[in-house]
Amino acid sequence: MNKLKLTALEKKWILYDVGNSAFTMMISTLIPIYFNSLARNGGLDETLYLAYWGYAITISTLLVVVAGPSLGALSDRKGKKKIIFSGTIILGAIACALLGFLKQWLIFLIVFILAKVLYALSLIVYDSTLSDVTSEDRMDTVSSQGYAWGYIGSCIPFIACLVLVLKAESFGLSMGTAMTISFIIVALWWGLVSVPLLRSYEQKNYIEKTKNQPGIFSQLGTTLKEMFKDKKVFLFVLSFFFYIDGVYTIIDMATAYGDSLGIGQSDLLLALLVTQFVAFPCAIIFGLLVHKYRAELLITICIVAYFFIAVYAVFLAHAYQFWILAVCVGMFQGGIQALSRSYFTKIIPAEKSGEYFGFLDICGKGASALGTFTVGFLTQITGRQQLGVGAIAIFFVVGLILFRKSVAVK
Repeated sequence: MNKLKLTALEKKWILYDVGNSAFTMMISTLIPIYFNSLARNGGLDETLYLAYWGYAITISTLLVVVAGPSLGALSDRKGKKKIIFSGTIILGAIACALLGFLKQWLIFLIVFILAKVLYALSLIVYDSTLSDVTSEDRMDTVSSQGYAWGYIGSCIPFIACLVLVLKAESFGLSMGTAMTISFIIVALWWGLVSVPLLRSYEQKNYIEKTKNQPGIFSQLGTTLKEMFKDKKVFLFVLSFFFYIDGVYTIIDMATAYGDSLGIGQSDLLLALLVTQFVAFPCAIIFGLLVHKYRAELLITICIVAYFFIAVYAVFLAHAYQFWILAVCVGMFQGGIQALSRSYFTKIIPAEKSGEYFGFLDICGKGASALGTFTVGFLTQITGRQQLGVGAIAIFFVVGLILFRKSVAVK
């Protein structure tokens, strides 16, 4: 089979990246700014805005950390993965649409946490289906294509929402009404674009049902012991915990950070849109480079690049610097996420992929919780956002060291 030509099922799998990425764009751009306006109208001290936003991200992350492994373990059982996947998408899209009708900042924040949790749980199941839809020699390419088309595809609903918000008065709409429509657009996009995969997906790798099948928690304990014994998997998961911290923290906090520095909202939104357009070809390039260079080398390059991005973020003061940051993030964001996903898929048992990705999500999302909490906490006690942002650079250093140790294990 031509390694560059995608099968019908692979294309449908990639479509879910296109669908869910619209919600990711909302989290990174419009939602923080909209929450800021709700909080300001509700009388919340503006100096606490970034801190409360960081805490909300942290809470949603911790909830996923608790629920992810159990949900992943359950999805590994025969006939369960498709049902769970569908449920998280439908409920997540409903919660997303509901956000557009909430005007009280605290209630908005609570429903946002719910929507983000459902979104994250759907990704655990989605990532674990990679081994069901393609072969091992194509995983890097398919995973990279997923992120690439997710970046560019998410721009379609985002641009529509951006035009609605920025030109609300021209359409005779209030800002609140424009945001309500925007949330509905994103919810519909997320749900409808997922339909082709949900209709065609069949679970190929699963744990056979036995007469004395262990309970979910007993199964989780057994798998956790297996992960500790497999030094390569264990070291990779630890390294992932550290280096993905910076990636997720930058994604979750970029707009809020720029807004708190006084950078104009139009500059923030357009710069992050540029990130998506840059990420599209760069993610595809990384997917092609794996045919010439080992994925381990490419992941290493991405980690080093993100270290310098985090350091650069400390010195942001002007809009043009934020644009430079957005371009640099776009260059490596798809590569580090896509190759990490496919690399992990290759080194774990296919029939336990949901469970393993549930544990990986503990490390990925757990690190993100630490990162967002660090930004929020240091900002609140020092009044200097740069200190919190600069601290996440340390995680890339530790992550790089552990990743190279993992690679060294045969």
